Amino acid sequence: MNFVVLSGRLSSDPTVRDLQSGSVLVSYELTTRVDDAAVSVPLVWFDPPKRPLLGAGDEVRAIGSVRRRFYRAGGSTQSRTEVVVASLAKVGDKRAAVRQARMIADVMGASGLEGLPSS
Repeated sequence: MNFVVLSGRLSSDPTVRDLQSGSVLVSYELTTRVDDAAVSVPLVWFDPPKRPLLGAGDEVRAIGSVRRRFYRAGGSTQSRTEVVVASLAKVGDKRAAVRQARMIADVMGASGLEGLPSS
């Protein structure tokens, strides 16, 4: 299973790119903590919902999957490991937290979400 839940702060404003396919790609840099060290994690979100973008300094929770992408640059093959976002929300947004909790439960096969309010 390739599933990740991360929380931290966005370290910069998002970068938005229109792809040749017609899709929109939004890239973020998330700073989180691992063993008291700051770690930067690149996030990419294909065709995010139409709503205001999150920005630098926002504390967020991201749900997605890890992907390693290969591409050609400068005559050589490069790679980048990133998290492909399925859901990204500000920490403290209760409706988003409920949606994310249900998403996690669905992926993990959990049941018994009686304590969660409906969205």
